[in-house]
Amino acid sequence: MPLTRDEDIAELLRNARTIAVVGASDRPDRPSYGVMKFLQEWGYRVLPVNPQITGEHVLGEFVWRELAQIGIPIDIVDIFRRPEAAADAVDQAIFVGAKAVWMQLGVINDEAAARAEAAGLKVVMDRCPHIEIPRLGVPRVPAEA
Repeated sequence: MPLTRDEDIAELLRNARTIAVVGASDRPDRPSYGVMKFLQEWGYRVLPVNPQITGEHVLGEFVWRELAQIGIPIDIVDIFRRPEAAADAVDQAIFVGAKAVWMQLGVINDEAAARAEAAGLKVVMDRCPHIEIPRLGVPRVPAEA
């Protein structure tokens, strides 16, 4: 079952440092851009993933074609894709050993969520970290010492 208890979601966000955003956009009017900007401002390292704009930079970060290219540990894979396309992002998250997948508002894919959970990943579905972080009082990510 996806995480639904506030305490569990807050703990996931408190322990995360690196968030890959699948379906990242370079357009400031897009929700994924706004969420990436918020997450950066909150102290997370945000890694944009979008094959359409691979090699460009969004909010100062290189845009990757796929999760497997990143090469550093990923705590959460935040998915901005249609529900049916979320399965591929979940499979990539499992492959790279991410700790959790987070499907954005309106992104509900029970089969993909079950695969992620079976592989040991935590799952959040149909929620947005830009909403949940302030609502749950999650503190800013501390700067690296």
